[in-house]
Amino acid sequence: MQTILILTLALHVLAGVFWAGSTFTLARTAGANAERLFGPQMGAATFALLTGAVLWHLLHGSAFGSSELVLAIGILAAFVAAGVQGAAVGSARRKLVSAAATEAARLRARMATGQRIAAGLLAVTVVCMAVARAV
Repeated sequence: MQTILILTLALHVLAGVFWAGSTFTLARTAGANAERLFGPQMGAATFALLTGAVLWHLLHGSAFGSSELVLAIGILAAFVAAGVQGAAVGSARRKLVSAAATEAARLRARMATGQRIAAGLLAVTVVCMAVARAV
């Protein structure tokens, strides 16, 4: 049990750090090369959410106190961030392949906006994870 917990936690942190870190970076660089990082970001997001579910099961079970409420807010923010990235970046990325230059600039701006929104939501998620044990 201890080994499973340690491995799951390590995988959750690694996936989350990549997802949040790349999102923060893309938000600050106006989404430069966001289309190239979209697949790895969504893979990391999926992995972070799945390992987070395992951690919830292992550490919290059916309990729902103030700590779990704070974590639930963070989980909701992470799901919304993944949805925003999927909708804003994913759809713009698909259209970018056949877009003209003026349309490509608009699509890249849309990807940057999606990354900025997701970065704010992931910041909420990180703060919730950090303070959940203190409440």
